[in-house]
Amino acid sequence: MIGRFVVLEHHWDGVHWDFMLERDGVLKTWAVDEPLARGRDLPARRLPDHRLAYLDHQGPVSRGRGHVHRLDTGTYESQQWDDTTVRVRIKGSQLEGEVVLCRLASARSLETSWTLRFGNLD
Repeated sequence: MIGRFVVLEHHWDGVHWDFMLERDGVLKTWAVDEPLARGRDLPARRLPDHRLAYLDHQGPVSRGRGHVHRLDTGTYESQQWDDTTVRVRIKGSQLEGEVVLCRLASARSLETSWTLRFGNLD
């Protein structure tokens, strides 16, 4: 499957980064509270699905939830997508390579205990 992705820097009660993948008409979204870095397992939280409008949006977020700045956007090809692992290959204007999201075995909720790894970025 080929879809679009976006990485947003979200300023709201601090800063975090939203990694969003287009799937089934929505953006599947994970928030990462640490600066994005290659080759490290970064703690991530699964957020509710977002509207596709965030693929292009920069600026204020509705209902006073801060503002976002787009860091990169492009396409991805899904290599694996199930309840515990999402493995994609992204191709953006700045980022290109493999991204792996893994749900930790101890996670009781879809929203908690994921890791995100930018690996093999070209």
